[in-house]
Amino acid sequence: MKSLSKVQFILLFTSIGFLFPILAWLIELGKTGEEYSIYWLLNAHYNNPSLIVINLIPVVFFVISYIIANRKEEIKEKFNTVEDQLSNQAEILNRVTYFAEKIGKGHYDIDFQATNKSDVLGNTLENLRKKLYDNKQKEYLQNWEMVGKDKINEILRRHNDINLLSYDVLKALIEYLNVVQGVIYIYNEEKDVLYISSAYAYDRQKFLKDEVKVGEGLVGQAAIEKDIVYRVEIPEDYFSITSGILGEKKPDSILVVPLLMEEKLQGVFEFASIRHFKTHEIEFSKNIAEIVAQTIYNLKITEKTERLLKESQKMTQELRENEEELRQNAEEMRMTQEELEKTNINLEEKVEEVNRSQKKLHSLLENASELILIYDKDKELKYVSPSAKNIIGFSEEEIFERKDSSKINKKGYEDINNMLDSLLNRPEKHQRIEYSYMSKDGNILFLESIGHNLLHNPAINGLLLNINDITERKRAEKEQRMRGRMQTLSDNSPDVIIRLDLNKKIFYANPVIEKYSKFKANEFNNKKLKDVSLQKEITDIIDKLIDIAKEKQSEFKKVKEQIQFFHDEETKIFDVNAIPEYNDEEALETILFIIHDITELKKIEQVIKEKNEKITDSINYALRLQNAILPNQKSFKRLFNDSFMFYLPKDIVSGDFPWVYEKGDDIYVAAIDFTGHGVPGAMLSLIGYFLMNQIVSEPEDYKPSEVLNFLHKGVQKTLKQDEDEASARDGMDVALCKINKKKNTLQFSGAHRPLYHIRNGELTEYKGTRKAIGGIPKEGIKEPEFKNYVLDIQENDAIYIFSDGLPDQFGGPEGRKYFPKRIKQGIVDNNDKPMNEIYSYFKNDYYQWLGDYKSIDDVLLIGIRF
Repeated sequence: MKSLSKVQFILLFTSIGFLFPILAWLIELGKTGEEYSIYWLLNAHYNNPSLIVINLIPVVFFVISYIIANRKEEIKEKFNTVEDQLSNQAEILNRVTYFAEKIGKGHYDIDFQATNKSDVLGNTLENLRKKLYDNKQKEYLQNWEMVGKDKINEILRRHNDINLLSYDVLKALIEYLNVVQGVIYIYNEEKDVLYISSAYAYDRQKFLKDEVKVGEGLVGQAAIEKDIVYRVEIPEDYFSITSGILGEKKPDSILVVPLLMEEKLQGVFEFASIRHFKTHEIEFSKNIAEIVAQTIYNLKITEKTERLLKESQKMTQELRENEEELRQNAEEMRMTQEELEKTNINLEEKVEEVNRSQKKLHSLLENASELILIYDKDKELKYVSPSAKNIIGFSEEEIFERKDSSKINKKGYEDINNMLDSLLNRPEKHQRIEYSYMSKDGNILFLESIGHNLLHNPAINGLLLNINDITERKRAEKEQRMRGRMQTLSDNSPDVIIRLDLNKKIFYANPVIEKYSKFKANEFNNKKLKDVSLQKEITDIIDKLIDIAKEKQSEFKKVKEQIQFFHDEETKIFDVNAIPEYNDEEALETILFIIHDITELKKIEQVIKEKNEKITDSINYALRLQNAILPNQKSFKRLFNDSFMFYLPKDIVSGDFPWVYEKGDDIYVAAIDFTGHGVPGAMLSLIGYFLMNQIVSEPEDYKPSEVLNFLHKGVQKTLKQDEDEASARDGMDVALCKINKKKNTLQFSGAHRPLYHIRNGELTEYKGTRKAIGGIPKEGIKEPEFKNYVLDIQENDAIYIFSDGLPDQFGGPEGRKYFPKRIKQGIVDNNDKPMNEIYSYFKNDYYQWLGDYKSIDDVLLIGIRF
């Protein structure tokens, strides 16, 4: 039975739906008993609303039939599609099965191509066919190469003559490679040429005597480059192939293979073919060339060995013939030797005697107390006595090499040169000079040189200089002069000076002591301390310090004590200095006491102390004023919860100061560093503080770079630096940020100071402009404009600004600067910590770095995390 079409199915189903409203109208018409009319139909629907619902049944049936018809059509289309796919798969399967049978029987050249990329089985079989074919070809080539090598090896084993071996190898290779012509060249190392050992299928009478220079032609090129030359474009001057079948014809390809044994040239193969060589044939030729090269090398060595053996045998025969003559000569030589030995014994005795004399003389000269130098008439040094090592520390060789030249000053050189000139000009008169000299171990010596002209003396024949070390004599003379000067100074000193030994015996007292004693100064000499009339407090302190010195001996060092007593109607205060004096054996010998009146100095100190207290009170008051206007940690944390200020003034008040200003949604934050520190810096900081407030408080919304420009001009105007007679060069460095937390933006501008911005552990530096705030303008030089940076701020970003006090601080084990690099490293290493811990890190690290060094400047470091 034929199935209904889509339209027929919908019409049928819709028609069935119309039966329901018609049946309902008829039933309603039967109930009322009225005649059918349009009026009745409308009235019936009004009285019985269910008729309206029943009227919708055809629509419902139409919709249902339409959906069913569409669904039926889709199912039919899918069924047809599946049927077509099954048919295609069956066809593909039959093709694949047939292809698999063929390659199973070894027919790898059968035509087959996978239907598409999704044909897994077809693609797999096609790849399998390719691999099987490649393996078969590879196996064929391996067998072909193995058979060829076996043939050549068999030929190489049979021969020990290079020419016979060359011909058989060449013939076998030409037949195996299926080429038409070939030549083997053997390398003659002595002449540096290649000569033809064998040729096949050439006009042999024409070519056998030819030689090829290395680097000449294709053969020479392969030899010098030690690599294969393969040509398919044949040169015009190359030979032609002649045969009964081909006639005269140029070859289609030429292969030239060098014979190398461990990169050493032994010869060259040259093959010509009327076809192109295949890759495996070229590789085979190269491998065979290595084997043949090894054999040729061995045969050359064998030939050379045989030749040397023959020459050796010939030389042995000649030696035997000369042996008798040599024996006779040896007997004559033996007799001559005996006579020489007797002569040598006498000569050695005389030489030994001379050596003993020379050693004795050398020992005397080496241990002499003076150094002897001899110069020739050209003032060139020609002799140095061995005593040089003991006197000046340099050996004779070192002096001749002028290694001591830097040890004599310029004046000493001039004196020596002048003395030599005088000896040459006035030979009858000896000369004498003194000069300083630094010995090899660094000690300063004073040398006395006495010169004599002995050019007339054949034994000397030169200018003789006798040099003595007079260092001790000079030192004694200097000490004598110093004692004389010391005596003069002591006599005229306003201090009491007295020298005693450890037995408290007085050796010297200057005239000032008479103020505190009834004795005259010269009456103190050679008296015991207890036997002189002297102020009791002075006697007691001297007595005490000498007792300590006697106990400590060489360990006793300079001591300073303070005493006071009533004298001339006032209380006197004295510093008592005890200075130990040692003899040549480093033993404590005497003590020099210097008693200095510091009464007036103490009075001045008291006045200064009182003034300092007043100044300190004023500075502390200034500190309270400065602290009142500057932000503190608490107010700073109100604006930025995770933040810190490491603020450490060098003195009580500071020239560095933090600055914060709120304006609407913007917060200005700055680290400001004015010239200097302490009171001057604090006074300048107030100028900067009020100028900054004045600029930012204006209605305009200024960028940080604009604020710095206004500040620059304001400082110059306030300090009158823009006037002709300006002298105040003070200024300041600033790092200024403008932060808007609602917009998550940050603007920055710096005057010599940078901003460090760290995000996700990566630090970025925004450098400040190389221009300070304030300062006297340089005429004719245009100042750079302050650069303004704009950054988007993300959560957990952090920024750092600081003055130069921290990076410039000296400290650490090597006394170097803290440097910005250390600040960067500290920030990156501690980035994952809260700001209060980063504050503790920098504070502790600063004090540890400072150590025993003094702070050189105010320190200010501000950190903020968003």
